[in-house]
Amino acid sequence: MANGQWYPPEWPDRIRALAAGTLTPVSPRRAATVLLLKDTPDGPAVHMLRRRASMAFAGGAYAYPGGGVDPRDDDRLVRWAGPTRAWWAERLGVDEPGAQAIVCAAVRETYEEAGVLLAGPDADSVVGDTTGEDWEADRAALVARELSFAEFLQRRGLVLRSDLLGAWTRWITPEFESRRYDTWFFVAALPEGQRTRNASTEADRTVWIRPAEAAARYDKGELLMMPPTIATVRQLLPYASAAETLAAAPGRDMTPVLARARLRDGEIVLSWPGHEEFTKHIPTAPTGAETTGGGPA
Repeated sequence: MANGQWYPPEWPDRIRALAAGTLTPVSPRRAATVLLLKDTPDGPAVHMLRRRASMAFAGGAYAYPGGGVDPRDDDRLVRWAGPTRAWWAERLGVDEPGAQAIVCAAVRETYEEAGVLLAGPDADSVVGDTTGEDWEADRAALVARELSFAEFLQRRGLVLRSDLLGAWTRWITPEFESRRYDTWFFVAALPEGQRTRNASTEADRTVWIRPAEAAARYDKGELLMMPPTIATVRQLLPYASAAETLAAAPGRDMTPVLARARLRDGEIVLSWPGHEEFTKHIPTAPTGAETTGGGPA
């Protein structure tokens, strides 16, 4: 393939089964991911991690810090600063407990996987270096679900800084996938005094990379990415700084992007509305030589 689109070999059979009515879609799990940005002399760079090749889902693909909502992320004890839960509910298209859970998941997962914490002692400050042994013990407890995010903030005397996030886009895993996520993508700037690190057990590499370079390497097949990842990388291209990107977030359309499969002229056409580059044409009957569409990571 000419690009690095991640395309699982089992998709064609599952798409055919969905079209035939023999596959029942699983319900998507809510999730959040963060495009963490920092300014460089050559423009903004985004933080990405490469999923270990051994991972069952998207092994070898580049992605952003993120993950599923923890059932405790909607705990009303969460210390909060920035736009209200009601404001976030309207922005994200969910109820208030759901909005808190999604925002909490974004902040928590960024800390768990990148060591970056979007929280501070009050509404006007952000924590500095979070790399000490005591911080690491708390981070590990969060990963192990021995500590809820509400308990973590309470213990540290911190408030979640929801104003440091900008809701960017929302993608729902296709109905034919065996693992499905309803994922809200956010943008955020790396807080002063903090630095990223590979804190994720699911990643074997992390990079800061300019969106233009990431897109070019994807186009050459050098970086493997899922459709939402390369789509959001390309959406970052017009912005000259992290602040400019965040300023654009309130105007972003949060209508979910969901792939659809339809029968046309003897084949199944798989498409993502508004993202024509990902369209795939799949024979209605197996050919024995399906392409995976993947590229080297």
